[in-house]
Amino acid sequence: MPGTVGPGRQNDSSDARREEIVGVLVDAFSELMDADPDAFRQKFRKMAAGPFAFYRGSACLFYADVGREEDRWAGERTSRVWIQGDLHAENFGTYMDGDGVFVFDVNDFDEAYLGHFTWDIKRMAASVALLAWMKAISDEDIARLIETYVRAYVEQVRYFVDSDRDHEYSLRLETTDGEVKEILLETRLNTRVDLLDKTTLIDGNFERKFRRGPGVRDLDDAERARVQAAYEAYLETIPDAKRFRSLTYEVKDIVGRKGFGIGSAGLPAYNILVEGPTQALENDVVLSMKQGNVAAPSRIVDDERTRGYFKHHGHRTAVSQRALQAHADPWLGYTEIDGVGFVVSELSPYVEDLDWADLTEPEQMSPVLDYLGRATAKVHCVADKDSDPAIVDFQTEDEIVEAIAGKEDEFVKEMVDFGARYSETARDDHRLFVDAFRNGRIPGL
Repeated sequence: MPGTVGPGRQNDSSDARREEIVGVLVDAFSELMDADPDAFRQKFRKMAAGPFAFYRGSACLFYADVGREEDRWAGERTSRVWIQGDLHAENFGTYMDGDGVFVFDVNDFDEAYLGHFTWDIKRMAASVALLAWMKAISDEDIARLIETYVRAYVEQVRYFVDSDRDHEYSLRLETTDGEVKEILLETRLNTRVDLLDKTTLIDGNFERKFRRGPGVRDLDDAERARVQAAYEAYLETIPDAKRFRSLTYEVKDIVGRKGFGIGSAGLPAYNILVEGPTQALENDVVLSMKQGNVAAPSRIVDDERTRGYFKHHGHRTAVSQRALQAHADPWLGYTEIDGVGFVVSELSPYVEDLDWADLTEPEQMSPVLDYLGRATAKVHCVADKDSDPAIVDFQTEDEIVEAIAGKEDEFVKEMVDFGARYSETARDDHRLFVDAFRNGRIPGL
């Protein structure tokens, strides 16, 4: 029959794709895999659990694929937009901004970089399709859900063009309802004391120290001295406008950490306990000092201006987060240990990820996706010449609107079609990945 692919050719194609998947993962993670193979076995077993978990952990494969595609929406400027870099349905949630306001927004910046504005939208669209497929939602409803997200994005970008108030816009208690408002209300119940009780204890001298247990390790004198020196250097990277009184930064305890999520497997990390704004033990603050990873989009962006702007991956992560958030964490900064970049931020009790478990019907998911489209537009548009003209010297919203002018329906359809198509690719890739992993075809594991 014309157009039919025989079993032999299907196997050849599957074998080639399996080898490509393994090659991309090894190229991206080989150094970390060599340093901590146990962490990567755990990461890959988590990825094997399902197509969505695989998709979350394989941003490098996504970029290897989209890097080969023509992108008619990406011109000289719209291909150099601050992007989150790993945008998927579970990378949204709450945090407390630098002004003390609870905000619902993008909440992970480890992969942030400069690239095509469409890459965030496409990656998110495919994640929506995957998530909805796993809830047995129909293809027609999946297409409508993706369209809801993309049209909300476009509408919000146009709003920023008309109002020029992108830095003032955020999803807060006063501007949301439904599921998003509910998660903001629930986050208000969290307390710093609860976080401290989980991670620390008060010793016999009435001093707070970290709890020792799984994933926590003590440092010898030499390593502690290196981390302490890195911490002192980090303090110099906090902008003057965000600095607290000197008492705030006194170190109480330092430990090594393991056991981060799928995206941070194998990355060396430390927790640092500091005094906080007063000597009251309830005001102590826990900081995370984590080695910066290579941003997935940077593997396909051939731009020396962008690459040369960053000192290291810790610097890139901190600078990107400040660009993408209108009011970033006042503890955010960066440092180096043995020439390797680390990003430093607070382990905040006010960070809660969006939970999709109880959102099972399209009518429940649709209003949430509308908010996520607006949140995506906000991070793209806040990060322009208003935030750092040295690297982005134009108004992002103006350039995006111009790129899709008169072709909005075409743009939306292309994003919807991509999401559906790449979701199917990811499901096939998951099967091939599991086959490669369980049969020992990933070198080093």
